[in-house]
Amino acid sequence: MSLIKSFFIGIMLFIPFLKSYASGLKDTVSVGFNTYGDTNDVQVYSPTFAIMKTLSKHFLVGFKMRVDAISSASIKNASGDKYLVDTVAGASAKSGFEDIRYAPTFLMSYDDGKNSVTGGGYYSKEIDYTGKALFVNYVRQLNQDNTAVGIGISQSNDNWSPTFKRNLPKDYRNEQKIDLSINQLISPTASIQFVYSYMNSVGFLSSPYHYVKQTNLARFENYKDTRMGQAFAIKGVNLINETTSIKYSYRYYKDDWDISSHTISTEVLHDINKKFMIGARVRYYTQTKASFTKDIGTYTQSDQYFVTDYRMSAFDSYSFGIPLTYKPSEDSPYKFSFSMDYYQTSNNDYIKQWQNTDNLKAIYTSFSVEYEF
Repeated sequence: MSLIKSFFIGIMLFIPFLKSYASGLKDTVSVGFNTYGDTNDVQVYSPTFAIMKTLSKHFLVGFKMRVDAISSASIKNASGDKYLVDTVAGASAKSGFEDIRYAPTFLMSYDDGKNSVTGGGYYSKEIDYTGKALFVNYVRQLNQDNTAVGIGISQSNDNWSPTFKRNLPKDYRNEQKIDLSINQLISPTASIQFVYSYMNSVGFLSSPYHYVKQTNLARFENYKDTRMGQAFAIKGVNLINETTSIKYSYRYYKDDWDISSHTISTEVLHDINKKFMIGARVRYYTQTKASFTKDIGTYTQSDQYFVTDYRMSAFDSYSFGIPLTYKPSEDSPYKFSFSMDYYQTSNNDYIKQWQNTDNLKAIYTSFSVEYEF
């Protein structure tokens, strides 16, 4: 079976809210290393490890561990004066790693060919933030396995513990998420998915570190403490021929902060030969600003909300990348994967004010080795 055909079959079994680890019920071990670096001097290095083990014909258990080592430089304004501090996303003047995050995930899956259930828990620990989450996903095959319907539910309960003495109005951040999907095989070489997502967040939703001190303004960043959002997406994959496939997706998002966004992406994959697969992908994103976001320079001390993060403003971004896959032979238990992506935002006043650059540029890479035993 070619790499493209294997990929296409995998996509047809894929549910958008979480990979169904039970599909295929294979014993696998994988190790990987991811990197991220941007023009704001943020550097992230992330080794990963995962193992999936079948307990019987229908049951599988899994464990995944990710470690994020994060380093960054102080955020400066356009004149070069330091006044904004964030120990994780761009804070601290010390050298080396400002934070190390440990994130293990445990899961169990059941798959009898018609029904697939995956549930588990996630834990994340870093210097000032603890995250905990539970999730469960169910997929039902219908219509002679040409149709799959799914539901995914997750609940996270996170807590802040700032590295300096500050009494937060709320020290927690909780989120519920529900995903509904329908996956339809429309021909032997094409499938399509429709996805609806609901998200609700409650608690301290801004950063406890973003503090600005200027002549007429001295205050911490502050957002609303509740946020409800919905998203609609359509995803598809077409097998063009024996060696080439194309993926595409469109997603619309809207929340009660008045942020709305559109995301369009596509990816083409091609088998060079029986061992190598190469691809190319592009993604475009655009969003409006939050209702409480104001123009730079117009905030006052009496404003209820105060924004420093460009992700609360209106901006566009695009990315493009190249994925590579190598499998020594059709029967080889090893598979090697590598990808590199370039990301850039549009020119943005918030990025220019807080980071002293017109836009944000980033490069991120991923490398993994998977062994099937």
